[in-house]
Amino acid sequence: MATSLRLLVLMALVSLVSSVDIPPGNQNQDFLIATSEMQRANYFTFVLLINMAKLDPRLQGNLTFLMPKDRMLSKVTLQQDTVSEFLLRHSIPSTMLFHHFQHIPTGSIIPSSKPDYMLKISNNGRRSFYLNNVKLISPNICTAGSSIRCHGIDGVLSVAVTNSSAAIASPSAACFSNSSPAPPAIPPTPSPLPLVSGPIVLNLTPVAAPNVSPPKSGSSGILTFSVISVMMVSIWVSSLSIVL
Repeated sequence: MATSLRLLVLMALVSLVSSVDIPPGNQNQDFLIATSEMQRANYFTFVLLINMAKLDPRLQGNLTFLMPKDRMLSKVTLQQDTVSEFLLRHSIPSTMLFHHFQHIPTGSIIPSSKPDYMLKISNNGRRSFYLNNVKLISPNICTAGSSIRCHGIDGVLSVAVTNSSAAIASPSAACFSNSSPAPPAIPPTPSPLPLVSGPIVLNLTPVAAPNVSPPKSGSSGILTFSVISVMMVSIWVSSLSIVL
């Protein structure tokens, strides 16, 4: 509780100091004093970068620079239009000496001068203080001016990665991968026969009946007699079989 209260008080003081307007003449004078202190500590490349971008309005006001050594900067490729972004990422928008940092507990996150870039603190004492896993090795290099402080760090603060390139599986795909095998595909339903549009026309043309000649009268009598004769013979044969 005491640590949290102390941190809040510190951040309030930092905000108050960073909100103080600095006249342009004093700002330029502070840049000259700070760059002179940086050169005496052999941070020549960082001074060159400041001179390239010090007119950027985002680098005005109270600042604390975090300076990689020349050896580290020799491995970095910077274009003219990216120098300001690099310096904003390597600075804090307030004047902070090392004893200010010492009051910030491990796990705290403080803003850099670049709005979307944050600095995570790991505080294990003066000999083990890290910002985004980069060690602060040379504290309090710039102290003479009123609006600029600077410290040496053992590395370059990398660009924060905000978007992941990995593809995200959809919820339905994730649920399906943990369930039983997919059921067999259902064959498509055949399309219904097309409906006939418009009136139905029936062919009512009369068809001629087949020409069948009627039987002759004599033939009809002969056919009747023959059927009766066959029936009598069948009855006689049946009775004979019974007698025998």
